[in-house]
Amino acid sequence: MANDVKPTRKNLMAIEDRIELSERGHGTLEKKRDGLIMEFMDILDKAQDVRGDLAQDYEDAQKKINMARAMEGDVAVRGAASALQEHPEITTESKNIMGVVVPQIESSRVSKSLEQRGYGIMGTSARIDEAAEAYEDLLESIILAAEVETAMKKMLREIETTKRRVNALEFKLLPELYENQEYIEQKLEEQEREETFRLKKIKEKKEAEEKAEREAERAAEEEAALEDAQPETAAQSPAANQ
Repeated sequence: MANDVKPTRKNLMAIEDRIELSERGHGTLEKKRDGLIMEFMDILDKAQDVRGDLAQDYEDAQKKINMARAMEGDVAVRGAASALQEHPEITTESKNIMGVVVPQIESSRVSKSLEQRGYGIMGTSARIDEAAEAYEDLLESIILAAEVETAMKKMLREIETTKRRVNALEFKLLPELYENQEYIEQKLEEQEREETFRLKKIKEKKEAEEKAEREAERAAEEEAALEDAQPETAAQSPAANQ
């Protein structure tokens, strides 16, 4: 991939900016991932408790409804169940945990008094009351479990997404950017060395030309001086013969 990048100063600056931004993003995502994992572990502990309570409440409800059926009969149990007029209302809201929107489930009128259950006090026994109360507790546990399980699944998906982003930056994008940075820096250093060598050669050539010009001028001056000296020698020769 590095060979596809033009080794220019502009590209080097752009890559350095991307490296700085990616490193900051990598650090931020790592902190988010760690925070999400801590939040997830807290929710997981809560989920384990909720699952245990749900299982216990279900077992208690089954025992008490079976006892009521055995003591009062299915007709009486079904009649008491059908007497209920007000059903629980479920409302959902949301809250933000480390950028993850998780649901908050609220319910109303789950636990009821004897009068609110709709069946006559004189027409039923304590066994039916105990079964109704056990199923109210079970319903509350189911609502809480639904909230916790949904939050846990959303947190887990967000953790996986964040981990993939961290890994993509750490093992793919940043190594490629570092490779491109190193490639451009090496190419620019080579270009700088070549330019320095070229300038040195130009300077040496220029100095050689200047030296040759000086030598040529000096040779010309010496030749002109010799030519000027020859007439004087010729003029002095007749006088010397006399």
